Amino acid sequence: MPPFSILLFGTQMAVGGAQKVLLDQAAWFHARGHKVIAAFFYDRDDLHEKWQKEYPFPVLNLSSFHKGRGGMSNVFSITAGMWRLWQLLKREDFSVIETFTHDGNMLALPLARMACVPVRIATHHGIVAGIRPWREKAHAWLVNHDFAQRIVAVSAMTRQKLLDEGIHAERITVIPNGITPLGAENINREQIRKETGIGLGDPFILAVGRLVPSKAHKILIDAMPSVLEKFPNAKAGICGDGILRPDLERQIEKMGLRDSVKLLGHSDHVENYLLSADIFVMPSFWEGLPLALLEAMSAGLPVIATRVEGIEEAVEEDKNGLLIPTGNPDALAESIIQLLADGQARRRMGMASQEKAHRSYGAGRMCEQYLELMRELAQKEPQS
Repeated sequence: MPPFSILLFGTQMAVGGAQKVLLDQAAWFHARGHKVIAAFFYDRDDLHEKWQKEYPFPVLNLSSFHKGRGGMSNVFSITAGMWRLWQLLKREDFSVIETFTHDGNMLALPLARMACVPVRIATHHGIVAGIRPWREKAHAWLVNHDFAQRIVAVSAMTRQKLLDEGIHAERITVIPNGITPLGAENINREQIRKETGIGLGDPFILAVGRLVPSKAHKILIDAMPSVLEKFPNAKAGICGDGILRPDLERQIEKMGLRDSVKLLGHSDHVENYLLSADIFVMPSFWEGLPLALLEAMSAGLPVIATRVEGIEEAVEEDKNGLLIPTGNPDALAESIIQLLADGQARRRMGMASQEKAHRSYGAGRMCEQYLELMRELAQKEPQS
């Protein structure tokens, strides 16, 4: 088949898993001769200029929302953004659109259908916090009535949530997220630890994720006093930024953990921390199939994570990690102590993590599956 002309559409330019999947796919398709444009409704984290310099394909900001503006002003901005998206769809004559998130699915797919884009793929990356029932019903109706010919779920449990939402089974395809393997070249473990204030011999427990309630970093901080009783020189690092940073800083200060728990902030080189850590923890209340988890596995880290959604598919109990209940700092502390006390188990699980990440969750494999889906849908009769 000839190369596709693909629009990959996201809601916001931000540091997150869905955005990384979008950009990784765009880079992969571009490198293989397909015409690719990545577009977003708005630039939440002031990333547009950076991304456009970093990637060889167009990255568009439709400026549909502006932080700090009033409600009516943003109503006009959203309307203007929708008009710009419509113009883009008509001007570029895309053969494929793939949308990310509920909002992206609901806002862009109707316009894509009106513009007669022949292949329309929605994606679903996990639970949407606080979504109202009417929005779930509207989303399911759109998918079931050909606004998207297919919706991609990133895990089997995400597929089940789509079924619960009311989307027909034949509309759903499961394609797990994928990552590019982390390279250990030029990584100086000793230097990175020194810059972070962690001794070369200190047990280093790492969490990665936005500082938001769903990531449950508070649980890791609550678990640390019990860990420190057994391993007084243990250090926990939390890599990421977000609205809960002041709350977490107060919690760390109140518990007297300033020397033991470090908020590392946002980093463009998370692999430096992953390749310097001993254990990766993810105490989230919910997830889809988180890229941070897959990257930790690629780095050869044993994982301690909660029994939620896609995590249970990536982490096998006592093979490449340990699974714990949500919201339970005692269980998290017990699991951390268990792995810190058993270096052989850590190495065994870390090797199993890396092998599984490379075997099952490669970015190339993910993109090949999306390409296969696009070809399958393109060969069917056009639906408008």
